[in-house]
Order: sequence, then structure tokens, then C-alpha cells
Amino acid sequence: MQACRDDPVLLFLPSDHLITDPQAFAAGVRKAAAHAERGAFVTFGIEPTRPETAYGYIIAAAGADDGVRKVSSFKEKPDRAQAGEYLAGGDCYWNSGIFMCRAGTYRSALEKHAPDVMRACAAAWKGKESDYIMNSTVTTFDAGDFGASPDVSVDYAVVEKLSDIVVVPVACGWSDLGSWDSMTEVFDRGGDGNFTAGDVLAHDSRANIVYASHRCVALCGVANQIVAETPDAVLVADRSDSQAVKRLVEKMKTASRSESEWGRKVYRPWGSYESIDAGDGFQVKRLVVHPGQSLSLQRHRKRSEHWVVVKGVARVTRGDESFDLCVNQSVCIPVGTKHRLANHGERELCLIEVQCGDYLGEDDIERFDDVYGRA
Repeated sequence: MQACRDDPVLLFLPSDHLITDPQAFAAGVRKAAAHAERGAFVTFGIEPTRPETAYGYIIAAAGADDGVRKVSSFKEKPDRAQAGEYLAGGDCYWNSGIFMCRAGTYRSALEKHAPDVMRACAAAWKGKESDYIMNSTVTTFDAGDFGASPDVSVDYAVVEKLSDIVVVPVACGWSDLGSWDSMTEVFDRGGDGNFTAGDVLAHDSRANIVYASHRCVALCGVANQIVAETPDAVLVADRSDSQAVKRLVEKMKTASRSESEWGRKVYRPWGSYESIDAGDGFQVKRLVVHPGQSLSLQRHRKRSEHWVVVKGVARVTRGDESFDLCVNQSVCIPVGTKHRLANHGERELCLIEVQCGDYLGEDDIERFDDVYGRA
């Protein structure tokens, strides 16, 4: 792409899509780039293989010499009869949610169709701060300004409002993995039509979709079910009503279930932590700190912490003292004591943390210094 540095061509890619033919997709990108460089807003249409009701559709108008076509309209997820009509009529593609345009083209579209998003982004950019941390430049934006932006997708905010947009048809083995049925494209096909991933045993069971992440999942005498086992929860649902999972998640949020916000493994700028066990007055976590990273200098008002190093070397700050802990060594951090954990080595640091106290919530953190700029 020969894009101007001050007005580069941008490619918008959802992070959770599956593309099994990257060469075909790359060819589509090159074709789209030629139009985007001339100022066009380009979307990618997936050539449909069935009357799918879980995807939005792009209806295309007349095509150009290179197969790129002007978009006539966008259609929301149809029922099966409507999807069949789209497919029979031709000139339709699944909406991939992948877009390409120049930065200036996108900015102009935001200013016209989503000015509230543009104002929030401009304010967040104006108030940005940049620091050189851990051998790299880290830019942070004002949380208030950034949070003021409406929670809306690019599709609804901009793309579907444009009158001049073109579509590049691609057949690249695409799936948005947005439904359990779409997961059959990546799961193993077993006996009796079961689709499985992980340690699964099935007896007298057929047409099930089963995911086992940490334990053996055994099925006996069931059909057309979805079973998903994770460290956080187990889901069992009928395949014919898999979209109801969204309603189930809303119920979890209404009930203030922690599973709707956090998994057992939580990622942080410095690494991750995973809840291993919890009970009345205690919690056990497994912490992993990447090389060269450190937690904030902090203290807790309502809990003590006990650290046992199981891998790597930990640099510990406790009150006015700093020292290293090696494998099989431990330290106690009393309630109200300022402390920090860091990994100054070249290997991953892993330790077991035991928390004790009347309250063990993540909001019991008072930070005094943080290399990542967190409050």
C-alpha cells in the first residue's frame, strides 16, 4: 500500500474471527486497498454457503471490472425464509464486520454520522499522556473522556449510514464463531455426529457440541445438546435454542454474578492472576508476573497476603525494606503494609498468594505508585 503517512489506510479487523484461507483473504485486502487509497470506504462480503440467520447481509448493486461492487443496502439478521430469499436472489454477502478506508475518510464519516463519538475520541486524544516504560512507549488516555464515547459498533455508528460504500467479495473460509453451531467448523467431528473439543466421552449420544477445557466431560443418552465446561461454569443448552444464552448472561448480570464480569483467570498489564480456592475469610490465587514487569506499590486495609514463590525470583518491597525471594521461599504482608511485587529477571515469575481477612474484594487496593498509570 502506498498510503500517505499522515493519512494511512486502516484495516478494521474483529479479533475473534476465523479465516482458514489467509491467501484468499490477503488477495481481497490488496484489491480493497486499491479502492481505499482513492478515498473509498470498503467492506468485505463473505460469499454465503447457506441461508444463515446468525449473520447480517450485504445486498450489492452493479459490480466494477475487478469484482468490487457498490453496496445497495445492509440487512439485519434475517429469519430463515428471508435468508433463503437473499440467497436465491444472488447479489448478497454475509457481513463480515471487516472494513478498510483511509484515516481521513473514517474521521469525516465520524464527524458526519457519529459526532458524539468523534467529540469523545478527540477529547481523549487531546488529554493523552505518553511515558517510556519498560523499554517501550505507553500512551494512556483520560478515562472520563474516553468513557464518554457511546457504546456503539462501527457498523451502526458509521458504516450502515454511508451512501457511498463498496464491497469486496471474498471466499476465505471465514466464520465469526458467533454461535455454537459455527463452532462445529473448528471442533473435531466424532461418532454419531458429535462435535467435540477436549477430553470428551460419549455413549449413545448424537449431534451434540461439547467443549471440555479442564476436565473429562461424559455424555450418556443425550442428543442435540451444547455442553461447555470451563473453570468458571458449565453450560448445558439445547442446540435449537442456543441464542438464549444471551438472555442467560443478562440474568447473570442482573443477579450480580461475578462470572458475568470476570473469569477465574484475570489478565493485568504485568501478567495475570487466577483464583484457585476461596472460602470464609480466605482466598488462594496463582500469580504470574512477566519478566521486567511489576505490580503497583499498594496496601490493603482489610486483608493480609502470604506469598510463596514456586518459579523464578521475586523482588519484594515490604514497608521500608526490599529483598529477593527464590523458589520455596515465602513472605507475609501484614494488613495495612505498603508492598510491591516485581520480576527483574528474564524468566516468568510464578507464586501462590494466600489472602486472609474479612473482606477480599479487588477494590481493597490503595495505590501509591504504578508504572502503568492506574489510579
